[in-house]
Parts: sequence; structure tokens; C-alpha cells
Amino acid sequence: VRKLIHMLVDIVAKGGNCLLNIGPSPEGDWDEEAYSRLTGIGEWMRVNQEAIYGTSPIAPYKDSKVYLTQKNGSVYAIYLSDENENQPPSKIWMSNFQPNSESKLTMLGVNGELKWEKIGNGFLVQIPESIQKNPPCQHAWVIKITFMKNMIKM
Repeated sequence: VRKLIHMLVDIVAKGGNCLLNIGPSPEGDWDEEAYSRLTGIGEWMRVNQEAIYGTSPIAPYKDSKVYLTQKNGSVYAIYLSDENENQPPSKIWMSNFQPNSESKLTMLGVNGELKWEKIGNGFLVQIPESIQKNPPCQHAWVIKITFMKNMIKM
């Protein structure tokens, strides 16, 4: 499921569409693993669909483990976890993208704003321990950056 979610994010961040090919057995059923994978993707999408559906790419589409999409005046920074990473890190950093100082940062699936600071041409966002211990989903976490029109600096 992690690989499929990461593949989906990578493709969408570049402006593409992701299609999965799941073939039925001779009896017309899907393999149990297909159901499990689709359920996992569905659980992740319930929290993060806003960062995927109807979005468009934004340069730079990727910065290390963070991928970007945009829609309706917001930018979505999607942090892809490593294989053994089961919770968001305490800090997420981007080096070549920076919101305006008036921007509001939140994590999809979590109430409340996140603290962040400008660093060079990028920014660093703090992930509270409460979110780290109880993440809204698995495999990838989305920071929503809400800004006023023409406030993005790259």
C-alpha cells in the first residue's frame, strides 16, 4: 500500500493520472491482496483526497521526500514516509519553496494550525508530538498551505 500511495503522489505531482490494473480470477473475483491494497489506498484517500483530486502540478514538484500539488489557492506538501517510518517526523523541511509569512499551515485530517518558519529559500514546519503519536493516516502526510493570491515565493 505504501508503494502504491507513493506512486500515486509522484504521478499526480507531475500532472498525471494513476490507473491500477487489477484483473479478476477465472471465477471473476479479485485476489485478497487486491482488496487489501485498495482498502489501504481508500483509507489514505479519505483523509488526503483534497491534495490529489482536481489538483495541478506546481514547480518544483518535488523537494527530497516532499511532493507538491496545488488547487484553489492552496498548495499541498505531501511528505512520503520511509519504509520503517510509521509516524510523521517532528520537522518537515523544504529548501526551494516558501510560503508568504501570512500563510496558514495545517495537516489534513488534523485540527489546528502548525508552527513554521522561513529558512533561506525554504521553510521548516514543526509537527507536534500529539500528531506524531496519533497520525491521521499512514504512509504519507499532507501539509496544506493556504495563502493569499500571489503570495508564493519560489
